[in-house]
Order: sequence, then C-alpha cells, then structure tokens
Amino acid sequence: MPRGLVVKVTAGADDPERCNQGFTVAATAVAAGADVSLWLTGEAAWLGVPGRAEAFALPHAQPLADLLAAVTVGGLVTVCSQCAARRDLGEGDLREGIRLAGSTSYVEEVLAEGVQALVY
Repeated sequence: MPRGLVVKVTAGADDPERCNQGFTVAATAVAAGADVSLWLTGEAAWLGVPGRAEAFALPHAQPLADLLAAVTVGGLVTVCSQCAARRDLGEGDLREGIRLAGSTSYVEEVLAEGVQALVY
C-alpha cells in the first residue's frame, strides 16, 4: 500500500517560492507513487480557479499549471471551503477535478494511519 502524504499550501502569488515548493513536493510524491492530497488554503485557494495556475510564474521552476495537473490526475486536490468563501468562490468556480472541503476532512486525512503532513 502506498504511503500517504498531505501537502497544505497556504501561499499563492503573495509568496511564489513557498507556493511552488509545496506544489513541487506534491507532484514529485505523486510521481514516486505516494497517495497524495494537496490542500489549497489562504491565498493558494485562488490557484484552484481556472487560469490562475497558468498565470503564476516563478523563474527556474516547473510551471505551476503542470504541477497542479500532475497532482489532479494522480492525487486529490482540495480548496479549503472557508478560504473559498472568504474569496467568494464556490464549487462552480473551481477547475474540474478540484473539490471544496473543510477542516474536518483535512484533520481526517492528516490523522489517517501512515500519513505524513507538510505545510508550505
């Protein structure tokens, strides 16, 4: 059974290097065969909206849209429901394959046996 990894990204365009690090770790873990859950919280919630990841740029880094696509295909991507609400975002505003969920779901994932959690 693959090991689980929950990656919580709290930064977006406000801190592009930290944001990209979280996405890079999540995509790399998917490629390594891990069971990955990527949570987009705070300013990272915007990256669940179509076009936002494509507009994100960081020199010498993999394109964020490519990293997000890899995680969406091979893992689970969630936008925090409270963070979305604060930004007037609903389920219909998000990319296909990205869900909204709250802290109960996050805590359940983090407390699951064999799961490691990282926050960026």
